[in-house]
Amino acid sequence: MEKTIMLVEDNPNDEELTLRALRKANIANNVIVARDGQEAVDFLFGTGQHAGREPPTMPAVVLLDLKLPKLDGIDVLQRIRADPRTKLIPVVVLTSSSEDEDMLRSYQSGANSYVRKPIEFSAFASAVTQLGMYWILINQSPPRRG
Repeated sequence: MEKTIMLVEDNPNDEELTLRALRKANIANNVIVARDGQEAVDFLFGTGQHAGREPPTMPAVVLLDLKLPKLDGIDVLQRIRADPRTKLIPVVVLTSSSEDEDMLRSYQSGANSYVRKPIEFSAFASAVTQLGMYWILINQSPPRRG
């Protein structure tokens, strides 16, 4: 079964750069994009605009920005960790924030990794490629239980 990446990103430029980097590394076969925190939660839990979607396709990893409209990244992360259906999904916070408090809150809320987005495109593309390679090709996810 093909693994899915969920990208939660409200900045269209960062979304495009991330998708381009994943495509270039041949790991963008199945990427779900949510452009705000509420859309991410609705997709993961089959609510709102995703109500009735069955069976839910759970991503192998969530790349989560922190500064999001409607529902911020920390709230999304806390909801993911609070639900038995999603609590084991790896979540990588991928953010431009350089605030130590954001990093601390991310880890306290259950982030598996915290990555600051590099400003320069080639460094950003390299970081995304490495994330995709690790979480999709190398990391062993826990088995899905019914």
